[in-house]
Amino acid sequence: MAENPSYVTDMARRARQAALRLATLPDTIRQEALRVAADCLQQHASDIFAANTRDCAAASLLVEQKQMSPAIFKRLQIGEAGVAQMASHACGVANLPDPLGQELSVTALDDDLILHKVSCPLGVVAVIFEARPEVIPQLAALALRSGNALLLKGGSEAEHTNIALMAIWRDALARFPEIPADAVNLLHTREDVRQLLSLDSLVDLIVPRGSQAFVHYIAEHSRIPVLGHGEGVCHVYVDRAADLKKALGITFDSKVQYPAVCNAAETLLVHQEIAAVFLPEMFSQFKTAGVEMRACPRTIALGSGYGLIPATEADWQTEYSDLIISIKIVTGLDAAIEHINRWGSKHTESIVTEDPRAAAEFMERVDAAGVYHNASTRFADGFRYGFGAELGISTGKLHARGPVGLEGLTTYKYKLIGNGHTVASYISGERKFKHKRIAGGTG
Repeated sequence: MAENPSYVTDMARRARQAALRLATLPDTIRQEALRVAADCLQQHASDIFAANTRDCAAASLLVEQKQMSPAIFKRLQIGEAGVAQMASHACGVANLPDPLGQELSVTALDDDLILHKVSCPLGVVAVIFEARPEVIPQLAALALRSGNALLLKGGSEAEHTNIALMAIWRDALARFPEIPADAVNLLHTREDVRQLLSLDSLVDLIVPRGSQAFVHYIAEHSRIPVLGHGEGVCHVYVDRAADLKKALGITFDSKVQYPAVCNAAETLLVHQEIAAVFLPEMFSQFKTAGVEMRACPRTIALGSGYGLIPATEADWQTEYSDLIISIKIVTGLDAAIEHINRWGSKHTESIVTEDPRAAAEFMERVDAAGVYHNASTRFADGFRYGFGAELGISTGKLHARGPVGLEGLTTYKYKLIGNGHTVASYISGERKFKHKRIAGGTG
């Protein structure tokens, strides 16, 4: 089907029509559909496991041939906990307040001339992602709840799992005649993506989830607005006033708890005044967990016997997505902030300190979507933020930033309600604007 040059265009056109219907769908139907979809995911868990087993069998060969990292392979795998989490995310999104039709502000331009700023869907959203098939129900849940149609392109390594999840989701929505069948669609090939990039008249937003180079490629080859889920070169900075027990726990969790995701820490920065006390214990914990450590010369001097590898300049800007971390001793807070603002990807950065002034300065001066004090970078997640799920994590600054939930999938329109008002009467001076914000508008 993908050989037909009009295939992707036809799909996008159907998605556009579906989006117009979804925008007016009652919230009760959107909520109930998500709960039914959650039940269907759990009821068809065996189908998901069977499809995922096929994908993992093929991917294991790539791991053996060193064409896929073990960490990426882990992201591909889905177990019972993964299916339960998919269902939980769908229910979590269903339980959130309706993001549509919310009055963001109400202004009386004049007597009987009232301007309402009201939230509404974006329209058609396309997401391109790799390796993590469990994001399909997350994305589909967010899109339906926010009244958007969805075009998805997953990685070929998860093809069978993606198809199985899409079939289960669409079968669940088919129980609701009010929901158009083209609310969620799956693309299959790179050629599909190439065609998609030219459809700026049909697609309102494209979300590439991958490396910074991939995000830049999509932005350079399409006129569709791009919300980039880019790479995460995240840092933990251990300040001289850090509680070392907290520092050990936060650093270990940030790197080891799940190294293959974008909110895992890739660089550890340590204040020179506490390095000799803190780092040996950190080395020991990392070595036990199988973490490869790449370090600056001062760090290596403290790490004899731990197998540290000299870091290169490339390490400071690398998202490893694996059990690898770069470590650098810095002269102080200013040096840590300078390093992060130079080499970070504006994703998530954390300071460990008991000094409130140092924490406040770090959180003010570091340029990132998320800046944390005494907390693991792994908290940068839509579900953990209370969004139910996430479309991705935006490292840009326009429209949405950080974990993107329902709010990031909405825009707004202005509704002006008058009573025979004309501009001419204001130009002539017969009438004057009042521009009075009415109580109840939220901004």
